[in-house]
Amino acid sequence: MEMEITVPDEVPVMTLPNIAFFPQALLPLHIFEQRYRHMLRDVLATNRLFAVAGLDQRQLSDDANAEPAHRIAGIGMVRACQKNDDGTSNLLLQGLARVEIAGIISDAPYRRIRIRALSSEPGAPTSENERLRAELARLITLKLKLEASGARELAAFLKTVADPETFVDIAAFNLCENPALKQKLLATLDVHRRLELFSAEIRTDISAIKLRRKLQGRLADDHIADN
Repeated sequence: MEMEITVPDEVPVMTLPNIAFFPQALLPLHIFEQRYRHMLRDVLATNRLFAVAGLDQRQLSDDANAEPAHRIAGIGMVRACQKNDDGTSNLLLQGLARVEIAGIISDAPYRRIRIRALSSEPGAPTSENERLRAELARLITLKLKLEASGARELAAFLKTVADPETFVDIAAFNLCENPALKQKLLATLDVHRRLELFSAEIRTDISAIKLRRKLQGRLADDHIADN
C-alpha cells in the first residue's frame, strides 16, 4: 500500500561529488564516515528521510570542510538498510522529490538543511510529452544496442514506465554520463524541456558511437589507435 509522504522543512543531507539524485531513482549507498553513521541512526529512528546533493565543483575553496552543494537536490527515503559488523552500513535510498536548498541549519554532528519541495510543470500538452517520451525510448534502445550494453534489465523496465516525467527522471539518473547535464536535468522543472535536453544528449551519443565504429573499422577496441 502506498503512503503519502510529506516533505519536511528540514532534513539531514549528504553532499557527494558527481551525483544528481532524481525522484523515483534507487541509490545504493555505503555509509562509513562517522558523521553519516550518526545521521543514519537518527533518520532510521524517525522518518527515514534525508537529502542527497551534488557537490558544486565551481564553488570549491581551500576549506576542505565547506562542501558547497548545488542548489537543487533530491530527497529520499531509506527503503532497506543492512548494518555491517564493522559499524558501516549499506542502504538503498529511493528518491521522492526534487528540493531547493534554502540554507544550512548546522554542520555538526552532520549537516542539516532547510528545504523547499519543488514540483514539475508539463511544459507542453500531454500528447506532445508522450510523443517525446516514445522518441526518447527509441533513442535509448538504439544507443544500448549500438553499445552492446548489458543494461537490458533497465531497458526492459523503462518500457513499462508510461509517465513521461518518471521515464525521463529514471532514464537520466541511470544513463546520463555527463555530470553537468545530469544536474541541469535535475534542476529543470519543465518536463517537456527535460525530455528535449536528454533526447539531444542521447542523439549526440549515438552519433559519436557511429563515428567511432566507422573510424575503428574491423579493429578491436584496444587497437583503435592503429587506424
